[in-house]
Amino acid sequence: MPGTLRDIPDFPAYVEGQTDHEYMAAAWAQGPLARNRLGIISGFSLANMDMINDDRWTRQLELEGMFISGVRDGPMFEFQRNALLFSNGQVHRNRRGPLVRSFATRVIAEMRPAIAARITSLIAPLRGAGSVDFVEHIAGPYPAQVIAALIGAPEADTSAFARHVYSAIRGLSHCSDEVRAESDMDMAELDSYVAGLIEQRRASPEADFLSTYLGRVADGPLSEDEIRAQLAALVLAGSDTTRGALASTVSQLLLHPEQWALLVQDPERWATPAVLEGLRYDPMIGSLPRITLEPREIEGILIPKGSFVAVSMLTALRDPDVYADPDSFDITRSDHPRLHPVFGGGPHRCLGEALARVELEEALKALARLVPDMRLDGPPVTLRGYGAVRSLSDMRVLL
Repeated sequence: MPGTLRDIPDFPAYVEGQTDHEYMAAAWAQGPLARNRLGIISGFSLANMDMINDDRWTRQLELEGMFISGVRDGPMFEFQRNALLFSNGQVHRNRRGPLVRSFATRVIAEMRPAIAARITSLIAPLRGAGSVDFVEHIAGPYPAQVIAALIGAPEADTSAFARHVYSAIRGLSHCSDEVRAESDMDMAELDSYVAGLIEQRRASPEADFLSTYLGRVADGPLSEDEIRAQLAALVLAGSDTTRGALASTVSQLLLHPEQWALLVQDPERWATPAVLEGLRYDPMIGSLPRITLEPREIEGILIPKGSFVAVSMLTALRDPDVYADPDSFDITRSDHPRLHPVFGGGPHRCLGEALARVELEEALKALARLVPDMRLDGPPVTLRGYGAVRSLSDMRVLL
């Protein structure tokens, strides 16, 4: 007979000084499931992730995450109400469909030379500059500039654009009232900025992504609020996660000089494996909560319909049943699943996967080529958080 929710232990108390990985490993050591203070039931294995991401018996959160946080209105609430990431079924298909062809692998591959040129233009002037804030000067501006260029934002607006993006995205996670207020303010600014770009392109169409997208949604089922939200979602998702992934991957490479040396010796060979391992070892996404549509037994526990369920990305991507020596950073490993789990699965698999991988690969190649002697100048970057998008610390490097 299966157990009940009462048999699921609470997450353990946090021990001062623990890393996120150590904390989640301690939770997993208690048993295969745990429940947090918000009532979300968490699994830990990659098999659990595959099961929980199955649209046949779970669905994506819509506004439930906002409700759990006590939020009922505001710019971030309205963004989540209208964004494809927080929708299901036909509504999700309506929102995702017009974007899919724009992010096809072939289309992104054609952008690779321009992306490579952009990261080169960021790094080259910094050579010989000494100590540099890697996040502020490279990892942060780079994906924001790529996305800004994609949606037609003027180059001069990129700094302000990035500032709003990196503040607003904090509101996607459970956060303090102070952070919520800041996030809402910047989300409102971003929404207004996107509205202005849309107005400009409708008045003067160009042969670019934004004009093509607006043509695809013209006279379609999407409202104006939904059209703006999809573009804002591209900006948010396509900037912060890549920023963190790049900083984290470079940090680990510099902590493992023999692996950095491999990349420097042959960037074309090792950039892709380094990206795969960086995304696995310390992912920028902590977890992807969902809601059960029917009762289902998981790890001997009957989970009722309507339960909040999630799997820790931190533990799933270090699952010893999948990865050899999972706590070691190793760009030479050959046991990555065919589809990288960090990008999710099914109809909700990350739309920008191909773009993110190209950006990360080209950044590593450029760094290896332009600043082969780069080294850390202080502590490595630290990612923090267990759910949604994790935060990251500063990281200084010597160039």
